[in-house]
Amino acid sequence: MTIKLEDLKPAEGSTHKSKRVGRGRSSGHGKTSCRGNNGEGQRSGSSSKRGFEGGQMPGYRQMPKLKGFQIINKLNYQEINVRDIAALKLKEVSLEILKEKRKARPDAVGLRVLGNGEIKSPVTVKAMYFTPSAKEKIEAAGGKVEIV
Repeated sequence: MTIKLEDLKPAEGSTHKSKRVGRGRSSGHGKTSCRGNNGEGQRSGSSSKRGFEGGQMPGYRQMPKLKGFQIINKLNYQEINVRDIAALKLKEVSLEILKEKRKARPDAVGLRVLGNGEIKSPVTVKAMYFTPSAKEKIEAAGGKVEIV
């Protein structure tokens, strides 16, 4: 049996009668032709701008503007001063030790030593960065500076 083009029919339920609008009230699609009441959106060819909220101040204009750049992959460094190292009274100071003592943020990835304050006891400090004054003060007290 061969199928002819004129024998093809759509599957049952896949087609619907077209909506005949504007043919009077008794048709069920009369008066406003299924478009609701009057307004800009009921007119043919109407399309509003993206983000338009009917004259209300749109949400993207209500939000404050972001200033400057947003760093996506920002690395958090823990900063510590020489006076804080002296107050700890430890022989060795590193980021891991500071995290154990809860003196460093848990998300910190590196330690930076700053030069505020004085130190008198010798301490070995392991950090990613030392300010020149911090390095000078630690070594003057008999301590060691190790860049990790």
